[in-house]
Amino acid sequence: NMGIGHVRYPTAGSSSASEAQPFYVNSPYGITLAHNGNLTNAHELRKKLFEEKRRHINTTSDSEILLNIFASELDNFRHYPLEADNIFAAIAATNRLIRGAYACVAMIIGHGMVAFRDPNGIRPLVLGKRDIDENRTEYMVASESVALDTLGFDFLRDVAPGEAIYITEEGQLFTRQCADNPVSNPCLFEYVYFARPDSFIDKISVYSARVNMGTKLGEKIAREWEDLDIDVVIPIPETSCDIALEIARILGKPYRQGFVKNRYVGRTFIMPGQQLRRKSVRRKLNANRAEFRDKNVLLVDDSIVRGTTSEQIIEMAREAGAKKVYLASAAPEIR
Repeated sequence: NMGIGHVRYPTAGSSSASEAQPFYVNSPYGITLAHNGNLTNAHELRKKLFEEKRRHINTTSDSEILLNIFASELDNFRHYPLEADNIFAAIAATNRLIRGAYACVAMIIGHGMVAFRDPNGIRPLVLGKRDIDENRTEYMVASESVALDTLGFDFLRDVAPGEAIYITEEGQLFTRQCADNPVSNPCLFEYVYFARPDSFIDKISVYSARVNMGTKLGEKIAREWEDLDIDVVIPIPETSCDIALEIARILGKPYRQGFVKNRYVGRTFIMPGQQLRRKSVRRKLNANRAEFRDKNVLLVDDSIVRGTTSEQIIEMAREAGAKKVYLASAAPEIR
């Protein structure tokens, strides 16, 4: 048995059910694909697919474009069944055509499962396995190692930048480097924000990375802020909690949970539309007034992307009674 799944943050396109992954194409063979990342030449590829291959894209999702590029390259091999060499050649050709960040899993009917990572290793991808008995082994590919832990798979390794994996229906595993010049340029925002703290990405603990961010930032604040007139360190939950706790330790100041998070509201910076993001910040967080009243507070966030959250949070802290509000970001502002 095989299966693929996907949890989508609609950073591009719409958030409608029609763009939920995995996507499926009937020709050739029947292929379904799920994708984490963003293509930077999606418009160019959409035009190319229609004009040269007569492939119509039904949605605004770049994942559907990626699937059709891969399917189009597989369609160059007219024999059945496909061999591993054919699949790897199609992935190599896909890598040459598309630009951007992508970690993909796909199923080809009658063949097996495929996974591949972009040549820059921007988005994470890991491989795991579990032994059913002496003769049977199951494999799993996921964006984060924590998914392997949850389902009882042993972590084998990170999929290398540009590498592709093919697992046949019989459970035979093939791997190959499918990029001309692979390099490791991972997205640091995985460690800052995206990933769960209990994951490892490219052999680095996400939790440890965040603690180290707190250490460096705390030391910088202590070194450059001589008249440290803060009474309490408060994280903007949830990603920044480990960072803020380490800053409080370095500074010798109390750490308090000043904001209560509504767990039924999704990540705000990633929501489509500035107006929706602004409204969602107040729905997501509520200030615990006892931790703000008549205090100088140091708010700690993991990052500043658009500033939407930061503006709203500072305003909420003042409304809750804070005398002074300072904001520290674990990552440099993205401009």
